[in-house]
Amino acid sequence: MKKNFVFTLIGVVLVATLTSFMSLSTLVKGIFSNKHEVAIAPANSAPTKSLYDFTVTSIDGKPVALKAYKGKKVVILNVASKCGFTPQYADWEKFYKEHGDKIVVLGFPANDFKSQEPGSNEEIATFCQKNYGVTFPMFEKVNVLGETQAPLYKWLTDKSLNGWNDKVPTWNFCKYVINEKGELTHFFASKVKPEDEEFKKAVGI
Repeated sequence: MKKNFVFTLIGVVLVATLTSFMSLSTLVKGIFSNKHEVAIAPANSAPTKSLYDFTVTSIDGKPVALKAYKGKKVVILNVASKCGFTPQYADWEKFYKEHGDKIVVLGFPANDFKSQEPGSNEEIATFCQKNYGVTFPMFEKVNVLGETQAPLYKWLTDKSLNGWNDKVPTWNFCKYVINEKGELTHFFASKVKPEDEEFKKAVGI
């Protein structure tokens, strides 16, 4: 009995250590990633799903079918309130006000990187409105990495589903661009802003 307990305890410690190591690896990878990175869909990409196959939950708890955005380009951001990139809220709000009739910005709060989005959905919504006057659609907090990754982010980061891309978010405020047909066309890392030429080219402005 005592031996079994010891082996069980060792197993628990090993699992905890491995989980901690995986979290640390993700953190280190994010810190040292190229935050200017850009990836573009090849001409022969063959997605098995589109953006329009997904329904997500708004930050105030309502279901939103993403097929509502058919005919528009979509920019998907994983956002956080306590990050060095948080001031980008202002950049993307300005962009949305100028181009929202043709290009929609969707914000998905996530706490995957250094616990930089610890708040509740209500707290996040209040923060965004109070500090940046955010009017672009915001959604409930999700996981963008790991075993509990949200289905939408599974599609964005699995090339067997989106046709070409396997790049997961490397930090907060990574961007995925979707075309008017619901197909993933670009990935942009955290430092890329709406005024960057590569991004402007990707969305046709």
